[in-house]
Amino acid sequence: MNIANTLLTQLAKHGISYDIVKHSYSNSSLHAAHSAHIPVTRMVKSVILQDEIGYVMALVPANHYVKINEINMFLNRQMYLATESELNGLFTDCDCGAIPPVGNAYGISTVVDYSLDDCSDVYIEAGNHTELLHISGSAFRKLNEHSHHASICIH
Repeated sequence: MNIANTLLTQLAKHGISYDIVKHSYSNSSLHAAHSAHIPVTRMVKSVILQDEIGYVMALVPANHYVKINEINMFLNRQMYLATESELNGLFTDCDCGAIPPVGNAYGISTVVDYSLDDCSDVYIEAGNHTELLHISGSAFRKLNEHSHHASICIH
């Protein structure tokens, strides 16, 4: 699969430039970072949570775990991990497990961990298992300008 059309549209809408970083096939953001030889703390991982109200995208560094309880307290909800079949229906232009961190583009509320707020640059999933996009930190913040920010992960 190519770069997700939804991601490309969002990048163009905001005038964001990017570099494509190719890597060997990987099935997680952490493995993609290792394969591409990039810092895992600057690789953004998307974790999709849900409840009866809907979905939330949590964005954290690839080598961190989402603290679902923290998100639940922050949002006053009872979220849990979305299933793979649900993700396939939400992200139809992406390979399963290669979700770009642009929740707004997919109509999904987003919470960004504070640790990503001051990054000078980040790497994001492109929607497939062999490419990442390298963008500036300011571009990442622009893509997620309407997101919530909180302490939602642990190393």
